[in-house]
Amino acid sequence: MKILLIAAAAAGAILLSLLTFASANTDLFARQYPLLMGANAIIAVALLVMVGMQLRILRREYRRGVFGSRLKTRLLLILASMAVLPGLLVYGVSMQFAVNSIESWFNVRVDSALEGGLTLGRNVLDSLQADHAAKARNMALYLSDTNEIQPARLDRLREQSGVQTATVLTSGGQVIASSSSDLSRLLPPLPTPVQLRQAQRRQGLSWVDGDAETGLTLHVLAPVSRGMLGNERILQLTQPVPAAISHSAENVEAAYRSYQELQLGKRGLKRIYTMTLTLALLLALLAAAAAAFFLAKRMAQPLLILAEGTQAVAAGDFTPRAELETPDEMGVLTQSFNRMTRQLAEAKRDAERHREELEAARGYLESVLANLSTGVLAFDTDFRLRSANRGATAILDDTLEDVRQLPLLEWHRHTVLAEAIAGGFEERGPEWQLELEIGSATGAPKRLLVRGSVLPFAAGYVVVFDDISDLIVAQRSAAWGEVARRLAHEIKNPLTPIQLSAERLQFKLAGFLNAENREMLERSTQTIVSQVQAMKNMVNDFRDYARMPSPELSVLDLNALVDEVLRLYEGSHAQPVFHPDPHLPMITADGNQMRQVLHNLLRNAQDALGNLDAPCIDIQTGRAGQYAMLKVSDNGGGFAPQTLARAFEPYVTTKPRGTGLGLAIVKKIIDEHKGEIRLANRASGGAEIVIKLPLAESAVAAT
Repeated sequence: MKILLIAAAAAGAILLSLLTFASANTDLFARQYPLLMGANAIIAVALLVMVGMQLRILRREYRRGVFGSRLKTRLLLILASMAVLPGLLVYGVSMQFAVNSIESWFNVRVDSALEGGLTLGRNVLDSLQADHAAKARNMALYLSDTNEIQPARLDRLREQSGVQTATVLTSGGQVIASSSSDLSRLLPPLPTPVQLRQAQRRQGLSWVDGDAETGLTLHVLAPVSRGMLGNERILQLTQPVPAAISHSAENVEAAYRSYQELQLGKRGLKRIYTMTLTLALLLALLAAAAAAFFLAKRMAQPLLILAEGTQAVAAGDFTPRAELETPDEMGVLTQSFNRMTRQLAEAKRDAERHREELEAARGYLESVLANLSTGVLAFDTDFRLRSANRGATAILDDTLEDVRQLPLLEWHRHTVLAEAIAGGFEERGPEWQLELEIGSATGAPKRLLVRGSVLPFAAGYVVVFDDISDLIVAQRSAAWGEVARRLAHEIKNPLTPIQLSAERLQFKLAGFLNAENREMLERSTQTIVSQVQAMKNMVNDFRDYARMPSPELSVLDLNALVDEVLRLYEGSHAQPVFHPDPHLPMITADGNQMRQVLHNLLRNAQDALGNLDAPCIDIQTGRAGQYAMLKVSDNGGGFAPQTLARAFEPYVTTKPRGTGLGLAIVKKIIDEHKGEIRLANRASGGAEIVIKLPLAESAVAAT
């Protein structure tokens, strides 16, 4: 509203200035008439737009029942009526005064005097033109009797005629001879080709050019009779008009032109005065309306602040409102209201801070659960899945997205787990624990330790489970290691005496027996010796498994190691095919133990391919993140499901003469190297063993 008042005051000042200038300077008014009209029109439109916008806003607020709009409307009507009546009275008096004053300006008639002055000036100029035209004809008559015009003769004729310049030109405009009393210029202004042609056709031509400031100049063209050669010539005379005559004629013409312009602008002057006074009245009405809006806003402002603040508090917004810095009751009321809203805002911030802390704690807990290797499943009271962490999806090899809306017993891909969970809560109570075995995508079953709990306040159920397959394998491996160590200690001691006793019996008794009994004794003792040797080999395997030395790690080229070992299998029934990665970095490993791993894997693969006509052993190397990968696959029968689950345990074998310690030793070596090993059956048939070994530190740093 303040901006509106400032704009109205500026517009009023502009209108009054225009009115003053237009009244005091009629010449300025006549020249700037279009600009005055345009400025007044723009101001009028702007005023109408502002008033219309304010009234439209007030009308909309009144219809919507905005608090304070009725008070604004009442004040606006009162103040506007107080301004309209005096404004109309002043407007009527001013209009009559302005119109009568303008009419009085044009009561004295000066048209005849100005026209007489113009006629007199024209007659003087016509007389001068006629005199010079006669001089030009006389000079042309003197010059027509000779073919060659002498400059001296032309000078004499010019001086006798009393003109400033005399020039003889051809019909094409070329100068033949020229004479001038003005020595500052070589040639006078020459006529145009059009003027030359007009002079030839009319037998002469005269005109006046210039103005009162530069001076008027008379120009006369007269044709010169043709000479003996038949060429036509034209004589040009120029003579400046006296300065007094020029200035007088110019002043009379200017006064007449100004008067005619004022006569033409008489109606426009009345119109501009009428429009100025009208706009002044509109300005007064706008100022009254603006003042009404301003005063109504000032009076209704405290109530509007309280109404807005009350609505905001009801909507939950406790931001402090603007308050009045006045000592009256309304100012104190707004300040008290703001103190109340600030206290509410502080309480809301405290509650929001507590909520954010709870959300942060919840997010932290969810982050911890999401990064646990243990699987966590949360169910509602109807046993529908609410959430599952990454550990659960990794153990179950399933995203579980398609079972979130299904009851637990309809989990067809995880029937064993679903039945175990449902049965656990139904039969074992709110807290229970059990072990179960489930299938996996690789074919090897997984052993899970499952725990279930009922959430407090009937919020649902939570199930936590761990994949303890590796733990069980490790426990069994440790147990077998202890058994192997003790067996190797207990069995190896009596084997040597048994072998020596059998050999001594053969040596002592062979000479006392006939041929048949001697052969039987020899066969029996040989059996004892061979079986004792077999038991020694078995004991050595147990010893190696139980007392596997720590690896002596060094930087090793895996491709070169594989290539070295494969040379020992050249010419075998199942020739391995090697596909090395030429960019494979170095690894950190024990070369001797890695050779033992390769020999065990290759012997197992060749044993599995013994009866095939087209055996194939494929070996590949590559990089997998921070590990080097070694993959050995064949096209044999693959692992049996019961063997795949316990392949790394001692004495688990399908070979008739195997001890079942090969893969167990391989697993132990890989674990000592902090690597990984995985067994699987290929989809196209055959077995696949994947080993991952850590890269050397230099190779990791290079990446």
